[in-house]
Amino acid sequence: MDAAIKGKVWKYGDNINTDIISPPQFMELSIAEAAKYAMAGVDPDFAAKVRPGDILVAGANFGSGSSRETAPLTLKHLGVGAIVAKFFARIFYRNAINLGIPVIECRDADKIASGDLVEIDLGRGVIRNLTRNQEYPCSKIPPHIQELIVDGGLVPYLKKRV
Repeated sequence: MDAAIKGKVWKYGDNINTDIISPPQFMELSIAEAAKYAMAGVDPDFAAKVRPGDILVAGANFGSGSSRETAPLTLKHLGVGAIVAKFFARIFYRNAINLGIPVIECRDADKIASGDLVEIDLGRGVIRNLTRNQEYPCSKIPPHIQELIVDGGLVPYLKKRV
């Protein structure tokens, strides 16, 4: 089962931490309300602009900081189809996978720009930049993790199988 994800890119830099992804002053709100402020520290209009299936691309160390699950939850609520970065903070990476958000490591993430249309082949580990007619190698997602993503995360995946 090799899945592909295609979407418009929203691009950000290095060291996007969980305080930027999900500002702490909104943590007491419902996820739907808190999602309105996702990425507000670097792009106050992100939540209004992003569309389901769009792809967030960043530089190095995406998701560093606290282990709060609200960071990937708000991005999932907004419909972010995948997150691509040079590398991720490990806790954020695992939280995103557990919520069914594909997280892809790509050394060449800096070659992708906001507004580009990209397609990610999760099984082959290739990002095709359809706007620039380029390909970049990226991390592969094993079939069992692809199934978890397709099912919507770890809890739905386990419910389906238990």
